[in-house]
Amino acid sequence: MIALGVDVGGTFTDLVLADLAHGAVTIHKTPSTPANPSLGVVTGIRDICKLARIEPGKIDSVFHGTTVGTNAMLVHSGAVTGMITNDGFRDILHIGRHQRPQHYSIMQDLPWQSRPLIKRRHRLTVAGRMDAAGTELTPLDEDAVAMAARDLGAAGVEAILVGFLFSYVNPIHERRAAAIVRAILPDVFVTTSADVSPQFREFERFTTGAMSAFIGPKVRRYISELQGELLKMGVRGELRVMTSSGGLATPEMISERPATTLLSGLVAGVRGGAWVGSHAGADRLITLDIGGTSADIGIVRDGRLTEADARSASIAGFPVMLPMIDIHTIGAGGGSIAYLDRGQAFRVGPESAGADPGPAAYGRGGDQPTVTDANLVLGRLAPHNFLGGQMTLDVDAATRVIGILAAALGRTPNETAEGALTVLNSNMANAIRSRTVQKGIDPRDFTLCGFGGAGPLHAAEVAGMLNVRHVLIPPYPGITSALGLLTADLEYHALRTAFAVKGALDTGRLQGLFADMEQELSAIFAKDRVQPEKVSMLRQGDLRYVGQGYELKIDFPAGPITEASLEQVWHAFHARHREEYGHAFEASPIEIVTVKVRGIGEVDKLGPPSAFIGEAEARQIGAGQCVFRVNDVLQSYDTPYFDRMSLPVDRDFHGPAILLQTDSTTVVPPGWTYHADRFGNVRMTRDQA
Repeated sequence: MIALGVDVGGTFTDLVLADLAHGAVTIHKTPSTPANPSLGVVTGIRDICKLARIEPGKIDSVFHGTTVGTNAMLVHSGAVTGMITNDGFRDILHIGRHQRPQHYSIMQDLPWQSRPLIKRRHRLTVAGRMDAAGTELTPLDEDAVAMAARDLGAAGVEAILVGFLFSYVNPIHERRAAAIVRAILPDVFVTTSADVSPQFREFERFTTGAMSAFIGPKVRRYISELQGELLKMGVRGELRVMTSSGGLATPEMISERPATTLLSGLVAGVRGGAWVGSHAGADRLITLDIGGTSADIGIVRDGRLTEADARSASIAGFPVMLPMIDIHTIGAGGGSIAYLDRGQAFRVGPESAGADPGPAAYGRGGDQPTVTDANLVLGRLAPHNFLGGQMTLDVDAATRVIGILAAALGRTPNETAEGALTVLNSNMANAIRSRTVQKGIDPRDFTLCGFGGAGPLHAAEVAGMLNVRHVLIPPYPGITSALGLLTADLEYHALRTAFAVKGALDTGRLQGLFADMEQELSAIFAKDRVQPEKVSMLRQGDLRYVGQGYELKIDFPAGPITEASLEQVWHAFHARHREEYGHAFEASPIEIVTVKVRGIGEVDKLGPPSAFIGEAEARQIGAGQCVFRVNDVLQSYDTPYFDRMSLPVDRDFHGPAILLQTDSTTVVPPGWTYHADRFGNVRMTRDQA
């Protein structure tokens, strides 16, 4: 079976073609085409098929990570969206909650107010009301729904969210209203809050539904265009798209629930890092995926991807109530621009030169100093061996833009370039601290896994700032996200609101809720032609102490729900609460707020990595003067450039060194020891002080 992984980044589109039966792997990178991402995908597929000497028609499966939805949220470029909701509740999306991202600031930006996903004039109300038990209090005014649909259509909306109170208990009003809207506006994307996230908390549920509507037309259009382009190329294999929860979904499922792709491309990287770590014997990882525009940080604990906390999960500042892997993204990448702000403070990012024109070193007209230019000036990139020699970097252009910034700072070009890297690395180290130290996790107990096009350039110095001694660089760091796509299974989620309190719950009702969800997911897998023996179900629940305003996710045992099986759940909740907050209230009653089922449909995927052989001696392909800061002194070192794939297995070398390969460059600073392991990973260890 031939499987293709395609991950679209801000600067490059990464591809990996794998013969799953024989383990042969071909990799390729091509410039992204932000205006129409499918063009870059198609170009990349053609190129990688030529490299692998196969016809596109031989590809059996295409696994895809997309940032179309993510970018639409980040730059606020989604559809003109409307909403139909209950009388008297037009402004839930604007009011939000009393909690604020910055508790003590009176000047903070609240995105749902400053840049709403749905403008107030496009939020219309109708009569109709359910109570908290799902009983109809007021019938739905269907004539008012039809009138609202016509008004929104006349206003030019491209997507509509139908969101009513208590639809998570009884969605009948939402579904009827959506059917009316679809009949009147067949070309408009229509979704309901209960279809997107059937959970209590109206603001979060409506906001998540609004996101789905806001990005829906763009995501649906992109997936449709991509499918069409694949067919034109002769690719008849099934297309699967990565979701925010770390699993794959069909194009049909993505078109119905586009919000599930909000972290699509980002999650693939964490999954790829976890796969590499599992075979390298490192099951506690901090993944650092640095591309051209952003750095994405994930945590892998005991081999499992850390799931996002429902209380803090957000995209572009908007709360999200969907299954998501915990990923923290900051504006830090190879294209990040170094500059002086209005207060004359030296900053790096989040503004980026992107793919076009890109850094000055790319020779495409870029005239702003970037991180890539700084690395080139410091000798950490080989100008004639970038992308394996496919691209030559313009040293003079990089030196010129760094020199202009240096003059403004009153510093030398080397000091300025190294300062830019220090600022960028500090930003990333602080971001990692927010996901580890601030959550009671000691980063020194983890290995830092650096990948992405720029990850290996910065991983060692970021690790040093965190006092992390071990760094792992995957064999193909620049396409680790694309590789991660080939390690996933189909994955779908279902949930029901339970509100059941220990000591007063109906075990039969809970059993019925789980059975109903498992039946729902089984039907979806059957539609996707997944054999029943390849389907597994994981039960979970969101629990809290009675009176708390937040929940923790706990696994439920399989089999019948009994008092005995629930005892395991109560004990697990107390333990998790103690781990998360340092204490537990074992005498307090526990409430099951939501029950969930995660369905996994096993698909053919990448097997263990092939044995890495290397060569008897590391092959040097040049040398240069590289600048590093050691003991607070900026020094220039004679630094060898090695072909990374020639490194002997399990033989230690000492930095400084630059390791070159097609998809990335690895920097080994002074004071670090490195070697290639039997899977082709580069393992770096910081020398003891």
